[in-house]
Amino acid sequence: MKKVLIVAHLFHASPRIPGLSKYLPEFGWQPIILTPPLGEDPDSRLGPPNNLRDRNRVIETYGYNAGEDMGLRIKKQLNLTSRELYGYVRPFLRFLYRHYLEITHYPDKERNWKLFAVNAGKEVLQNEHVEAMISSSSPVTAHLIANELKDKYDIPWVADFRDLWTQNHSYPYSRLRKMFERRLEVKTLSRADALVTTSQPWAEKLKMLHKKEAHTITNGFDPDMVSDGKVDLTSSFTITYTGQVYTRKQNPSRLLSALKDLIIERALDPKDIRVRFYGPLSEQLEKETVEYGLSGIVKQYGIIPRQDSFARQRESQLLLLLNWDDSRERGVYTGKVFEYLAAQRPILATGGFGNDVVEALLEETNSGVYCSTVEDIKRAIRDSYREYRSKGRVTYNGDMEKVNKYSYREMARKFVRILTALMKGGD
Repeated sequence: MKKVLIVAHLFHASPRIPGLSKYLPEFGWQPIILTPPLGEDPDSRLGPPNNLRDRNRVIETYGYNAGEDMGLRIKKQLNLTSRELYGYVRPFLRFLYRHYLEITHYPDKERNWKLFAVNAGKEVLQNEHVEAMISSSSPVTAHLIANELKDKYDIPWVADFRDLWTQNHSYPYSRLRKMFERRLEVKTLSRADALVTTSQPWAEKLKMLHKKEAHTITNGFDPDMVSDGKVDLTSSFTITYTGQVYTRKQNPSRLLSALKDLIIERALDPKDIRVRFYGPLSEQLEKETVEYGLSGIVKQYGIIPRQDSFARQRESQLLLLLNWDDSRERGVYTGKVFEYLAAQRPILATGGFGNDVVEALLEETNSGVYCSTVEDIKRAIRDSYREYRSKGRVTYNGDMEKVNKYSYREMARKFVRILTALMKGGD
């Protein structure tokens, strides 16, 4: 079996890299994962799965965030979040803190990991026959590590971007830093044999900047977690959302407005419907729920373990997906949409601006509907509710052949095609 060295910060790279590493062996590639210490996550809601070390060879290198981060100490000393700092004081301190990070966290706060990871990587490459390497960002330090290893050992290198580098729409630093960092990005990636990212719009951006082909390999779901379709659905007409609601960029008010209108129009019986949010409690969502008079219908249940979250998805009549109302988010697949595909329940998506990757995914797989307006949401809910009243359930009509194209197994297959082509000297 061929060996591939994967350089990634697993806590941030989950679930993409754990999913990839799980299925690479099916295609003849054994991953060796180089990462900072994983730590422990009792219920696996965050970070990599707890059994990752059991399934894979994981090399955890120390030196990352040794002791308390200096920036965190400064932040505590300045007490930037204190309600006692009013007027110009707090914005000024935030300004100082942001520029402190701009200088010290270059190219990112994981930069201290590089020396230890490079040394560990050299030991592996010197003593074992490793045929290829994959680095995955963020953090972009993973690519710097891979670049240094590439320079010394000249093995095929695939640079994977879960998030773009300086082309990231959420790039947090100044134009001056971006100018210097873009030079670093171009120089670093000039040695990469292949570029990969998670959507076609992002691949086009990489291609334009780096003047080389960029492959699209989306995120996905674990085929072992796909619902068998035999689960009992809720007796009520449930619409379920799992995960955090970012009310600054996600707008649940369209759904709330649609529900209120349908109840007023007597197209919905409020006794039948339950809208469930599982994730961190949102004060803004609670406020809007009260304003729309839906407190008896819309409930927040807080954070629950991952397995419980899957169970709530699978038993639901509809799954709610809130796209981000930010034009810069075009080309972004949320990780939630792939979880929902595995649940095999109809997806009701809203938010965003339409004609984007999520809408195309739902149309391709026939796994749900995208609604851009309140009227669209009303129409979709009305149709589903009528089916629920007549059949006792909403039918899932997803095309599983097309849905399965987005599994981790298929993601691994696509990476292997690239690795195989590079081994043969292809592009």
